[in-house]
Amino acid sequence: MKVDAFVEKGLDGTYDVHFGENTKGLTFGLLGQGNTVQEAIDDFYTSRDEMKELYTEEGKHFPKDLEFVFQYDTASFLAYYSNILSLSGLQRITGVNQGQLSHYVTGHRKPSQKTVEKIEKSLHAFAKEISQIHFV
Repeated sequence: MKVDAFVEKGLDGTYDVHFGENTKGLTFGLLGQGNTVQEAIDDFYTSRDEMKELYTEEGKHFPKDLEFVFQYDTASFLAYYSNILSLSGLQRITGVNQGQLSHYVTGHRKPSQKTVEKIEKSLHAFAKEISQIHFV
């Protein structure tokens, strides 16, 4: 069972991971928090493990095939992948100014929906291009 889990950067600079509205009938919630995206995801999985243990102790059913599809707000995505994709590289891929991207990471500004869509579309196109590479 695939469930959406949202990674979001808070106003205090920390990150949260939580379920969205469509929990597909799950009777529990999970929350992960951390100073980095990875810490929040790790804490989210710890929360899942603790909930599974509690359900087992209480004789309740816990889904065995529970899989999370992580979805990021723009700031969280940029922060999480900043050690792989530089802001200057992202500028070349997306066409969004490096200064603007920096403001999104730090939370000084939030991108418009149009900019979010532009970034997402550009990254998907880049990923598709990369996926078609074959070395000889």
